[in-house]
Amino acid sequence: MSSYQSILNVLNNKLAIEHLFLENESSMHNVPANSETHFKLIVVSDDFIELTKVKRHQLIYTVLAEIMNEIHALSIQTFTLEEYKASPKIHSSPDCAKKI
Repeated sequence: MSSYQSILNVLNNKLAIEHLFLENESSMHNVPANSETHFKLIVVSDDFIELTKVKRHQLIYTVLAEIMNEIHALSIQTFTLEEYKASPKIHSSPDCAKKI
């Protein structure tokens, strides 16, 4: 199974997901074609209610612990459903400093 699909499966099985967006950004980096090493993740879940941003990210990393060795970089944005409805500010990814 691909890293992309593994991430989706694990998150959907472990969290009460309202909205999930996962983008493979590996092509933006200095890695071989068709790599699955750099991902952008946006998760909307009420599992994040009353959690700080740090705790939310820790939760994501804990849930993905078994597959994190396959991933070089993971950009994470988390929202509760209420936060997402009020202001779904999605950050754009910066250019890779090392891409040739």
